[in-house]
Amino acid sequence: MQIPRLHPDTIEEIKQRADIVDIVSQYVVLRKRGKDFVGLCPFHDEKTPSFTVSQTKQMYYCFGCQAGGNSIKFLMDLGKQSFAEVVLDLARRYQVPIQTLAPEQRQELQRHISLREKLYEVLASAAQFYQHALRQSLGEKAYQYLLRDRQLQEETIQRFGLGYAPSGWETLHRYLVEDKHYPVQLLEKAGLIKPRQGGGGYYDVFRDRLMIPIRDVQGRVIAFGARTLSDEQPKYLNSPDTELFNKGKTLFALDQAKTGISQSDQAVVVEGYFDAIALHAAGITNVVASLGTALSIEQVRSILRYTESKELILNFDADKAGNIAAERAIGEIAALAYKGEVQLKILNIPDGKDADEYLYTHTPEEYIKLLATAPLWLDWQIQQIIHNRDLKQAADFQQVSQQIVKLLKDIDNNDTRNYYISHCAQILSLGDTRLIPLRVENLLTQIAPTRVITNKALPPQKKWYSPKPTPSPISGDKSLLELAESLLLRIYLHCPEQRQAILQTLEARNLEFSLSHHRLLWQKILELTGDELDLISRLQNKYLELSEPIEVISHLFHLTEKTQKDILRTPQVVQAAMAVMERVFTEKRYRYFLELWEKTGSQSDYQSFYTEKIRLQELESQRLFPITDLL
Repeated sequence: MQIPRLHPDTIEEIKQRADIVDIVSQYVVLRKRGKDFVGLCPFHDEKTPSFTVSQTKQMYYCFGCQAGGNSIKFLMDLGKQSFAEVVLDLARRYQVPIQTLAPEQRQELQRHISLREKLYEVLASAAQFYQHALRQSLGEKAYQYLLRDRQLQEETIQRFGLGYAPSGWETLHRYLVEDKHYPVQLLEKAGLIKPRQGGGGYYDVFRDRLMIPIRDVQGRVIAFGARTLSDEQPKYLNSPDTELFNKGKTLFALDQAKTGISQSDQAVVVEGYFDAIALHAAGITNVVASLGTALSIEQVRSILRYTESKELILNFDADKAGNIAAERAIGEIAALAYKGEVQLKILNIPDGKDADEYLYTHTPEEYIKLLATAPLWLDWQIQQIIHNRDLKQAADFQQVSQQIVKLLKDIDNNDTRNYYISHCAQILSLGDTRLIPLRVENLLTQIAPTRVITNKALPPQKKWYSPKPTPSPISGDKSLLELAESLLLRIYLHCPEQRQAILQTLEARNLEFSLSHHRLLWQKILELTGDELDLISRLQNKYLELSEPIEVISHLFHLTEKTQKDILRTPQVVQAAMAVMERVFTEKRYRYFLELWEKTGSQSDYQSFYTEKIRLQELESQRLFPITDLL
């Protein structure tokens, strides 16, 4: 169930009850300094405290990494949870009644929350049952398999909660229903039992299998993976999708790997449960495993939130099946990789081994070296394309060229595309350097045919008449526009007495914010009506609730010693900021009329151009003194 929009009254009551000092002090050692509290920032490594918590404002801010917000934002960033998840957790913790924007949804939401809590409870009981059974005589075979075949230590077995499902058809069913008194319908919804055909009761989904709990990012059991101990097929069996579990959105061991991923700034995805378990046991803790499906966008995004560099290494088996799995995974996330949103690498372990097998005969340090030398996905793809191909044969050469063109044409970054065009041209030239320019030209023609043909087809024109590129704001000085708009928004947020004047001036001069993140913030400011005393906090909640990116504008919500001084000369700063903003639009009109006059020679076009030129000079004089002082 998708969590419905929560009523602002619920959010507000949670904010009032959840004191930010109480919330933050559960994770950070805070010390009183003046009227505020300080501590070491939990979002980046530091030795000198730069993390400040204001109890009066109910806000936190780090002067080192610029992280900031209220108690809800703190828990969202720390636990990588959604706005709704944090609010619901706080509501349970502080016993706040939950209201939704639509009253008719309230009862359904309460029922939904209650069901999820019961599912967590019954799955935790099932996990305890399986762990207990592992250490009984009936689980001896499974226990020895872990110790001898998988070479796992008792500490690892306990850390991952490994267990055993007895071979009986109703063993778990009887325990949970008859002994623990759980409703049979709850077990079915948890994916633990299935109804018999013909309506003759229920039977256990997992029987005579080694049990591997699958947990969510908070460490709660949401499903199970089960390995057969016989010749039964399939070898691995997962829980069906349930209210808590979606195989295509879940990653095994992410709850244990998230800290390792953050510390190493790198995430590794392997194919199997025991690959991940073996690597964790060896001290390599930035590893998760897929669940037998192609890696999805949702799974990738759930990993990348823990790494700044967005480096993701796929370590799938080097056999044919592993390469197919890698190809499928790349297909799912290629769009992110092409845009540079993920630094995707592919690791194939020598001799076709998986990670678990490799560690039987190699050290963890040797595996880490393999990670360090793993090729980028494009290099790996190129090697796959030319593998076992004879480029001296016309058919192979043509097929390889076509596949390379298909691979490279979607690269957005010009420098990256040019690098790989040159690289592939060298491969296709077979060592003959004289052929490289020809191969480059052929690849360019196929990768961007429209661009090449259009340029060649254009007739010669006079230099003064050639089309000019659209100028960037302030003659390329985007930083000045960023500063001006930031100052204006900061004054509006922190100086309530200036708000009406800013609104009237923007309207009178028909000005808009040019930068998209500022434009979005201004739109949300205008959407908030009524009491604006708590404007900053309400804006933060609006961003968090709607999952809008807040990091790029969060610095505006806080005043440092410098920004406090910046807004002291408010009237002059507002005038200068307005001048910079107006200059963006005036310069665009100036360029437009200039080009139009150069083409037509019209006196009216010249007059329009000259008028805009004079206005640019006026705006320049208005904005020079205060803004440049603040740069």
